[in-house]
Amino acid sequence: MQRAGRALWAEWTKLRTVPSTGWTLLSAVVMTAAVGALVSWDLTPPNCERSDPSCDFDLTKLSLSGVYIGQAAVVVLAVLAVTTEYEAGMIRTTLAACPRRLTVLATKVAVLASVVLLVAVVSVLGSLVVGRELLARGGFTTAGGYRPLSLGDDPTLRAYGGTVLYLGLVAIIALGIGFVVRHTGGAVTLVLGLLYLAPIITIAVSDPRWREWIEQVSPMTAGLSIQATLRLDALPISPWRGLGVVALYAAASTAAAAVALRFRDA
Repeated sequence: MQRAGRALWAEWTKLRTVPSTGWTLLSAVVMTAAVGALVSWDLTPPNCERSDPSCDFDLTKLSLSGVYIGQAAVVVLAVLAVTTEYEAGMIRTTLAACPRRLTVLATKVAVLASVVLLVAVVSVLGSLVVGRELLARGGFTTAGGYRPLSLGDDPTLRAYGGTVLYLGLVAIIALGIGFVVRHTGGAVTLVLGLLYLAPIITIAVSDPRWREWIEQVSPMTAGLSIQATLRLDALPISPWRGLGVVALYAAASTAAAAVALRFRDA
């Protein structure tokens, strides 16, 4: 336990002393809240009957639109937590101080996930506060028949809490790929491609069955289904199953990192 505690403290020290960490975390919070605020500010109530489903906006999901952009900062942070050590040659010092390589991986995952989950909570709560204020000013009120943005509402709580978990899982995916690739640019490009490429591909796919399958296996499309609070039957995958898909990606990424760290030279 004492050795594990020292390893955790060492990983925390390394993460917080990387110059880019603070700025990257701030970027994640600002981009997530700011983009969500922009979407909420630009939204106006539709001039149509409330019985028309196309007029029933999912305000919770819209207020969390900033996650599409903010997750990129989380990816960069997670990759840098690994690749800076490899590119500077400090990984040899780390492994000399802690020869148990799987312990190194486990402590990196624990420290990074804890930091990202904390930042994700701040980000989504910021989106909640700003979105609720701007949407109310724009006419999206309970008097108008719209669901309030409140954590007391079960679907809204699931959407915001699930988004926090989603960002934590994205960080673990990026961390694992960082261990496998060992190069900042290559790892960041690979993870961002994994997240953003599938939604672009679905635009070009005409077969609805293939489109639905791509959406079900895409980590971003499947994972962010957790944000939906309306028309759940129209989703390609249910919210919690979608988050489970991202968890599988995180598990596979961590396993690949364990193999790479265990059997490759530093």
